[in-house]
Amino acid sequence: MISRRTFGGAVGTSAAAVSLGGVQGVSSASAATPGGTAARAVPSVGPGAHTSFPHLKQIRAGLLDIGYAELGPAHGPAVICLHGWPYDIHSYVDVAPLLAGEGYRVIVPYLRGHGTTRFLSDRTFRNAQQSAIALDIVALMDALKIEKAVLAGFDWGSRTADIIAALWPERCKALVSVSGYLVTNLQANLKPLAPAAEHAWWYQYYFATERGRAAMEDKTLRHDLTRLVWDTVSPTWDFDDATFERTAAAFDNPDYAAVVIHNYRWRLSLADGERRYDGLEKRLATRPVIEVPTITLDPDRDPFTAPGGGTSYRDRFTGAYEHRTLTGIGHNVPQEAPTAFARAVIDADHL
Repeated sequence: MISRRTFGGAVGTSAAAVSLGGVQGVSSASAATPGGTAARAVPSVGPGAHTSFPHLKQIRAGLLDIGYAELGPAHGPAVICLHGWPYDIHSYVDVAPLLAGEGYRVIVPYLRGHGTTRFLSDRTFRNAQQSAIALDIVALMDALKIEKAVLAGFDWGSRTADIIAALWPERCKALVSVSGYLVTNLQANLKPLAPAAEHAWWYQYYFATERGRAAMEDKTLRHDLTRLVWDTVSPTWDFDDATFERTAAAFDNPDYAAVVIHNYRWRLSLADGERRYDGLEKRLATRPVIEVPTITLDPDRDPFTAPGGGTSYRDRFTGAYEHRTLTGIGHNVPQEAPTAFARAVIDADHL
């Protein structure tokens, strides 16, 4: 999503785009090597090739009992794929088999408040500030005995992966981040954007009201609201009702409304976080750079994609780096363009 801090900015330098053969409308610009990494052979899979994961697992990690899908060899190099809002693990239902077929151990967890992930204690505050969610994934890695993984995400998942890469680079082998650098700066978020950009965030402001909270707690209104978001932020994706319903089932989690509302209110400084995370949030407020090898993806039909071809966040990535624009693709990148996303993961792992 657009960083309210950097919308409309243009910092850093951009490299010339080079064609990667037109697979799912991908173009690439590299700041790591002339011409970028070579396109790797990944089977071309269209959206909807798969509709489900073989089976789901549960594991206690940190404050949660986390539900997750796992594909690929148990001892393969790990890739953790992180979904956003209003989505769930089905965003990776086509990506995960592609990566598993390349020998990766692919982990796709439900974030807190989604699907089969549950809080271990009723007394735990249903907090969704950025550092809390990032720590959930670090705890998951610890529980699964994964020392280091390629982290890949979009929306909330990009932010979470960015934070881990910035604060715990020893846990992140490489990074794929849709929309670039999404670490939230609360002070910068108090500044208004251009009206057209604010318009795209309508639900964020709706959630700041009690009407919005009540809508998220009402199953029918929640269903229709999240479907509207899907339709508007992925205008070229021809998904069917069954595809949406498979994901919407994850929104019936008893903590879903509380987690979503807190996330968006916290971003606008309308809800407090927890003091236990203050130290991490202070570090994140400095906009720490990300040194691990990174590929950033900008979907050109996503209303939240910032202008400038990635230049607005280029200076936040100081290691090996490539930027790619996905032509004709909307917000839910891994589900709309699974081959391009899987290839980005493999290429980032080899930067």
